[in-house]
Amino acid sequence: MQMKQKDVESFLERGFTRRQVGRIASLLTAGAAFPFYNEFAMAQDADQRTLSRGARSRAMDADAVRISSNENPLGPCKDGLEAIAKVAPHGGRYSPFNEQGDFTKTAAEIEGVKPEYIAAYAGSSDPLHRVSCAFTSPTRSWVMADPGYGGGAPQFIGSKTVKVALKENYAHDVQAMFKADPNAGAYYVCNPNNPSGSETPRADIEFLLANKKKDAVVIVDEAYIHFSETAKPCNDLVAADKDVIVLRTFSKIYGMAGIRAGFAMGRPDLLAKLRPYGGGMLPITGLACATASMKSKGLIAERRAINKRIRENTFEFLEKRKISYIPSGTNFFMMEAGRPGADLVKALADEKVYIGRIWPVWPTKVRVTVGTMEEMKKFQTALAKVMA
Repeated sequence: MQMKQKDVESFLERGFTRRQVGRIASLLTAGAAFPFYNEFAMAQDADQRTLSRGARSRAMDADAVRISSNENPLGPCKDGLEAIAKVAPHGGRYSPFNEQGDFTKTAAEIEGVKPEYIAAYAGSSDPLHRVSCAFTSPTRSWVMADPGYGGGAPQFIGSKTVKVALKENYAHDVQAMFKADPNAGAYYVCNPNNPSGSETPRADIEFLLANKKKDAVVIVDEAYIHFSETAKPCNDLVAADKDVIVLRTFSKIYGMAGIRAGFAMGRPDLLAKLRPYGGGMLPITGLACATASMKSKGLIAERRAINKRIRENTFEFLEKRKISYIPSGTNFFMMEAGRPGADLVKALADEKVYIGRIWPVWPTKVRVTVGTMEEMKKFQTALAKVMA
């Protein structure tokens, strides 16, 4: 994707150097190659830094347990797979049956917003990075939690990035975030948060909306919202025309991480600011699968219950072993390694159990994805061995 001259001039006017503009252009043309592009890419990058070459080569063994990237082992639902099979023979056409229109209409109806308030993307990481291009600069910062998700792109393009510690209950400290930079261009709230799995109350998000600069935006990343029984989604704030962009992905509860679908939800004028930096048509297979998944009755509740049962079983094991963890309402959790987290990652990899990343602010904690019950039993067995 070639950057238009008017966009180049916009970046220069906002304080970016020509070298930084070049990095932004490389982000737009080769985003998937960067380690911050999505959860899988970051997990791969973490593997490169923490595991030996031999350990990485075993990661795809048939008996290996991969609980590192917050994937959903259940995969796409039956309705979604049937939709893929039905549309795949027509893959020679760009949109033979208006797949993108159906996707947008379905999402809008479910979320209670107008269709023009929905912009389709391949997951939620893509629009997340476009937001940093549209709303931040060397003088208008990206403010986020620490630990948190989504800070790689602003740092890469040269935007000022401010990280603020979570509160003692692991919610975003929104007052500290605002105090850290009242002139920020974007305040990013991942709710539930990755990697802590914790929730931030609606009132805190409304605080940011009420106090931010007029031309700033609040980004609410709801990648894991469907796993939570208590987190309140922010689609109604979008419907009320607030300065908020909500991100959703089908990679998590819908089990479509490898198929790719998602959307950004916001006022049309806010979504228009993302358009120069990405977007366009998604593969019709992903669109058809996502649309069918949204329409599948009872799917979210069923999968939420399955995930909760397995997660709670794992927490019971950790408590019996006196291993501390952060309570989570998602399909992942952070646990205390009692040593440098990278050491535990390597030790479990030797047992063919592959867990997630370590955040610098929490060097002795590791993130673990909730897999199937069989996978988590293998994780428990391996963890008991290496912790002993």
